[in-house]
Amino acid sequence: MTVTATRRMTFVEAIVDGIAYEMRRDPRVLLIGQDIGPFGGSMQGARGLYEEFGPHRVRDAPISEAAMVGAGIGAALFGQRPIVEISFGEFLPCAMNQLVLQAPNIHYMTAGRGQVPLVVRTRVGDGPYRGHPQSFESWFCHVPGLKVVMPALPSDAKGLMIAAIRDPNPVLFFEQMSLYHGVREAVPEGEHVVPIGRAQVLAEGRDVTVAATGWMVHRALRVAEELEDEGVSVELLDLRTIAPLDTGTLLASVERTGRLVVVHEAWRIGGIGAEIAATVAEAAFGALRAPIRRVGAKHVPIPSAASLRELALPADAEIRQAILDVVRYRRSG
Repeated sequence: MTVTATRRMTFVEAIVDGIAYEMRRDPRVLLIGQDIGPFGGSMQGARGLYEEFGPHRVRDAPISEAAMVGAGIGAALFGQRPIVEISFGEFLPCAMNQLVLQAPNIHYMTAGRGQVPLVVRTRVGDGPYRGHPQSFESWFCHVPGLKVVMPALPSDAKGLMIAAIRDPNPVLFFEQMSLYHGVREAVPEGEHVVPIGRAQVLAEGRDVTVAATGWMVHRALRVAEELEDEGVSVELLDLRTIAPLDTGTLLASVERTGRLVVVHEAWRIGGIGAEIAATVAEAAFGALRAPIRRVGAKHVPIPSAASLRELALPADAEIRQAILDVVRYRRSG
């Protein structure tokens, strides 16, 4: 029996460990971004990489997201494996032409001759210092040719980052700031790959499926543990990847439980939860014993003030109530 060595890491440490592993393994991997050199990146998201790999492979860039992503696309087309770091997700709109019209389309426009093995990583959502909280990940799930990754656990963050770097397609890697320094677990050292496009059942249950992303996975798990003491059995599904969506695991879970609650930190209207609800309604309507419930942020710009932000973002009480609503639902008539 082979025992894999592990090391306890935070979420961000696991991501950096995955990047460093690939940079040691593959000389084509390079990092482009703002303040990623001696400063160590926003929230120390590139800590230690400049010291180990130097300025030729860890390249500080000017303040132009369009230029950074454009340079990454060009490097990818010429055989490199670039990782472009956009400091915060709120700046993704500055590179929409490159992210939406160029990176995902080149493979198709060249009849398969061109490939863009590009990773764009960025930070989104609520965080320890209340800055840049908007979450735009659902925008990019609409774009064919893009893969969209959003892990919740440090081990998955490392494994999915390695998978993203090795993928021949452009991958957007969303890192929720609430996870960065506060979530820790044992992470496999060395080679550790988590396939893109596979969800994970974190807790098995019989009464309701809760499908969640990022930080909401941890909040939903906390609620599920509380409800277990009250006789409600929750099956918790960590989506991990939201494009492509693991519909097989999702539908199998809903067919077992007959109920579904979707939880994400981004806005409820137009969020990935709407696509998940539609997918389940189309493919597993006969298995549903209650209407699907979605839990997400209110349809307002996420405020910086802590007291107001708590009113805008999903709370444990909302997740709990949504679960109880579907479990207790009774059809009239």
